[in-house]
Amino acid sequence: MLNLLFLILGFIPLIYGAELLVDASSSLAKRMDIPNIVIGLTIVAFGTSAPELIVNVFSSLDHNSDLALGNVLGSNIFNLLGILGVAAFIYPLTVKTNTTWIEIPLCLLSSVVLIVVANDIFFDSGSDSVINRVDGIILLLFFVIFIGYNVQMMRTGTFTETVPVKSFSVKKAVFLVITGLALLVVGGKVIVMYAVEFATDLGISQRIIALTIVSIGTSLPELATSAVAAKKKNVDIAIGNIVGSNIFNIFYVLGTSAVIYPVAKQPLSNIDMFVNIFASLLVFTFIFTGKHRKIDRLEGSLLIFFYAAYITALILYM
Repeated sequence: MLNLLFLILGFIPLIYGAELLVDASSSLAKRMDIPNIVIGLTIVAFGTSAPELIVNVFSSLDHNSDLALGNVLGSNIFNLLGILGVAAFIYPLTVKTNTTWIEIPLCLLSSVVLIVVANDIFFDSGSDSVINRVDGIILLLFFVIFIGYNVQMMRTGTFTETVPVKSFSVKKAVFLVITGLALLVVGGKVIVMYAVEFATDLGISQRIIALTIVSIGTSLPELATSAVAAKKKNVDIAIGNIVGSNIFNIFYVLGTSAVIYPVAKQPLSNIDMFVNIFASLLVFTFIFTGKHRKIDRLEGSLLIFFYAAYITALILYM
């Protein structure tokens, strides 16, 4: 239980560090006259996924493939079923055209690309299934395309919602950026270390720990951002934060992990990948089941139900 305690405590510097990094970086960007929407689509998007990135970097450095892959898949499933479900339950989410036809399909594409690159045995008659460094580079190239899409949106799109930005002096902002990065590193290292120890003590796979405790913990910034946005009726931010984070997690976080050290895949991870695809398809379907391309409270409740069912199945059959 001591390992579990340290594992949970590791999320405090991780999440707080991500928050400091976002606030301070946003303040510096604002002082450079960068528009709020650009800050939202870049700094805030990167910052909310920083916990997943840091945990995965340390997992890859320690050659803990189950932890690296499980964290990304668990975070994405939690984002779509858990967090989006909570946001829709708080306030029905109207989905804009770009999100419907470009961003959510990109999210689905990232899920499909992942299952392809991770199944060498099935698709390429390989001796084992691994996301190697070449696969990692391919994922990163997809991420470059996604960034290009965001840049084009910034140049041509019209936005009615703004991202609140705190104001700090330049010296304080720089100090907070460094502090935030340091806290992220400390929290990420602690989480990886004690997640492995906790899994070993219980005699269960790192995959289960990553899909549950670790992924939920690293997704807390997305939960806070989307829940607050839904409460304030900023539905674009509530949805965009989740969809963008999922694309970021697979193309950038997992791509970076694979470049650092190839990510081996165990057979049971295919179940999680199919659940990830199912979650993307479910969200896309819900947009068209009601009126005005909206995910309503009932559909939000169903998303939460499916997430609870998935976690229950993981625990029962671990």
